Amino acid sequence: MPSTRPDSNDPGAPVHEGVPGPPPAESDVLRMLEGVMDPELQANIVELGMVRDVMVGLDGDVTVKVALTTAGCPLRGQIKADVQSKVRGLTGVTSVRVEYGEMTPAEKSSLMQKARWLARESAPDTEVPATTRVLAIASGKGGVGKSSVTVNLAMALAAQGRTVGVLDADIWGFSVPRMLGAEGRLTGEDRKITPNAITVPNRDEPGGPSGTVKVVSMGFLVDDEGTALMWRGLILAKAVEQFLTDVRWGPMDYLLIDMPPGTGDIQMALSRLIPRAEMLVVTTPALAAQKVAVRVADMARRSYMKVVGVVENMSAFVAPDGSRHPIFGSGGGAALAASIGAPLVGAIPIETAVSAGGDAGNPVVLGAPDSPAALEFRAIARRIVDELLPPVEMAGCTARMFELITKAATTE
Repeated sequence: MPSTRPDSNDPGAPVHEGVPGPPPAESDVLRMLEGVMDPELQANIVELGMVRDVMVGLDGDVTVKVALTTAGCPLRGQIKADVQSKVRGLTGVTSVRVEYGEMTPAEKSSLMQKARWLARESAPDTEVPATTRVLAIASGKGGVGKSSVTVNLAMALAAQGRTVGVLDADIWGFSVPRMLGAEGRLTGEDRKITPNAITVPNRDEPGGPSGTVKVVSMGFLVDDEGTALMWRGLILAKAVEQFLTDVRWGPMDYLLIDMPPGTGDIQMALSRLIPRAEMLVVTTPALAAQKVAVRVADMARRSYMKVVGVVENMSAFVAPDGSRHPIFGSGGGAALAASIGAPLVGAIPIETAVSAGGDAGNPVVLGAPDSPAALEFRAIARRIVDELLPPVEMAGCTARMFELITKAATTE
């Protein structure tokens, strides 16, 4: 049957081409449209709610009404071509017309929610074990001590005899290697990267098994800490993806991810790559920091990421006599926790030993273990283990039971 191509000046002009037979049902057309993907959102236009109506005439003329996020969407041509190509494959279709509409703000919001959910559901496999608890340490703005909180919590958890991973996802502003005192280039074999590892003495059980901190950072891949990485969003997101999929992390109790400040590409990539990740938000007592941090919590929830709590850093200066002096104000952490409905899990005092330990590569949790800040870090770590994110217990799971039964059978 000859084809009549549409006039390029009429984006909705029908395409006449098809397989002879009775006209299809509208449900058949919808099922066929499930094969049309939005190239940007990587989900089909039916799931995303972009198909507003399908009409099938008695003569086999099909009209598909598609709602776009904006009237001038640059992908409209590709979507139209894909719709026409798919529908023409149905028996009885004589022509296909695509008509466009524009989504309302409410429809756009609903579409983005669906897109985020579908992206999480189709997350690629990573090297992070399924039993590892993943905690993203985030902040609304820079300068609140997010990296300091990350490394000290990692050390406090490892001092319990646990294995903890630290992923420095602040690709531009990496500082974790210096703060942990970790050096050396990342190595690997079999096309997988091996993280650098630090052994941490067991403080909770003297003489007990040591803990381990496994570290991956862009700082291990550049020749100079002062090197500026002038990368854009997609490259940054790809770097984080490689740190999750190409690093042989091995068994871990926890993976702490030091996030860049704000609500950008890396944050969205993380919610897609590790849907089970949860978030701990760091703020300071200042009202301005608290107001900005609200946005981070909002982004997390829009991406279906649970916010497990708030940490107030630089809470107050503790003088030698034990008196507390709120240099940067007070109440920011509690206000943030109340506004986002998450618990305030700790308030870390201002202490020179914290910054000095970070500069020297000797976190305060280990370098000054009896200082007020170190005691608070350890208290937060215990709360993470006991309440917020208890380690996954494998002893009673089906897979573990099968493993033990198989092992017993082979030794009999």
